Amino acid sequence: MALQIPFDNSYARLPDRLFARVAPVPVAAPELLAFNHPLARELGITGTEDIDELARVFGGNTVPDGADPLAQLYAGHQFGHWNPQLGDGRAVLLGEVAGFDLQLKGSGRTPYSRNGDGRAWIGPVLREFVVSEAMHALGIPTTRALAAVATGETIRRETELPGAVLTRVASSHIRVGTFQVLAARQDIEGLRALFDHAVARHFPETRDPGEFLQAVVRRQAALVTQWMSVGFIHGVMNTDNCAISGETIDYGPCAFMDAYHPMTVFSSIDRSGRYAYAAQADIIVWNMAQLATALVPLMPDADAAVTRFTGIIHEMPALLQDMWTGTLLRKIGIVHPQPEDDALATDLLQMMMEQGADFTNTFAALTTGTARDQFTDRDAFDPWFAKWQTRLEREDAPQEVMRTANPVLIPRNHRIEEMIAAAVTGDMAPFSRLMAALAAPFDDNAEIADLRRPPAEAERVRATFCGT
Repeated sequence: MALQIPFDNSYARLPDRLFARVAPVPVAAPELLAFNHPLARELGITGTEDIDELARVFGGNTVPDGADPLAQLYAGHQFGHWNPQLGDGRAVLLGEVAGFDLQLKGSGRTPYSRNGDGRAWIGPVLREFVVSEAMHALGIPTTRALAAVATGETIRRETELPGAVLTRVASSHIRVGTFQVLAARQDIEGLRALFDHAVARHFPETRDPGEFLQAVVRRQAALVTQWMSVGFIHGVMNTDNCAISGETIDYGPCAFMDAYHPMTVFSSIDRSGRYAYAAQADIIVWNMAQLATALVPLMPDADAAVTRFTGIIHEMPALLQDMWTGTLLRKIGIVHPQPEDDALATDLLQMMMEQGADFTNTFAALTTGTARDQFTDRDAFDPWFAKWQTRLEREDAPQEVMRTANPVLIPRNHRIEEMIAAAVTGDMAPFSRLMAALAAPFDDNAEIADLRRPPAEAERVRATFCGT
């Protein structure tokens, strides 16, 4: 049976100045590297038995029936600096399936490519495939990965590298920057059309831009809290990389922290630490302020809107702090907070920072009672441990709480780099092993103990890259 994708393309019915209609550029020799069959079934995609057809469609050589390919327009603040026009420079939205976008990344030049080639190499494609699916397994809102296709072409970055195309699935690709570009152009009609579309698609319970803003703020606060709970660092939280749906999107230079330090940075382009681990809570407030500014033109009274929206943004830091405190306390088994619990949790983080304790392994070891082994100065850990044990006597089933809050496995940066290095040579076994293991991140499985191990000094990944 031929591949069947039940498209219904609502974004393509918006005013055409929000996008450019453009087909993916065919590649030389598409070859399927990976396909997410369970996700395809969830989307109602059928006829996926022919891997050559999958390679042609998801490599961009065949546009499937019902697709309406386009590249989306948006703007954005990049590292705090305004760029008035960006857009999908190497991505094409094939269309929507069961309410989700199907987008090809690395599918060739578009009108928004500027000087780029519109292509991707296999490294960032497989990185996003692994990390986005790992995030899904962790229960964190995220875009998903449906397919990875090798192109049979060589692309040029710092050196010549094998090309690939990723098929990404998202609730939508509407960004803070999508609203910004229309507001900046004073296109109120287009802004209203986008707003109505976003409300219908993501926030049907909201009645006006103020309620919409408040709903987006809550989702973003919850998302960043979840990132921080697993030591995730997005790496490039520009407003064009901030999806209003509340999903993690654009995995470029992302990384997971090994040794805990609040100012950890991996992204090679983040030279000032703007998007460091602990800075993410502040940045999401800044991003939401930019969304609020873009929504003001939709309100009948601009001064009243500014007052109302400012109040919503000013309440966000306290919301984030409350969410983070609750999440951090669950990671140490506490669900009935007491006034002294904040100090108990922050004292642990301080000790972890001072001794370079591994973030993931330390919290996982609290569940099994072996956390002492994560510290170099174990005598310093013992008084905290005794105080914590006494505190847990007032909690019900703290071990079970911690088991659901503390994964034992994350996509370690050095393992991802090993996987990519193998894939460049044609060896996909490390990719397959990582995917299988990361599908169950809370399972303590002795067979994957090596994947839990922090990097040795020679294995440390000190910088991650966008891959564009």
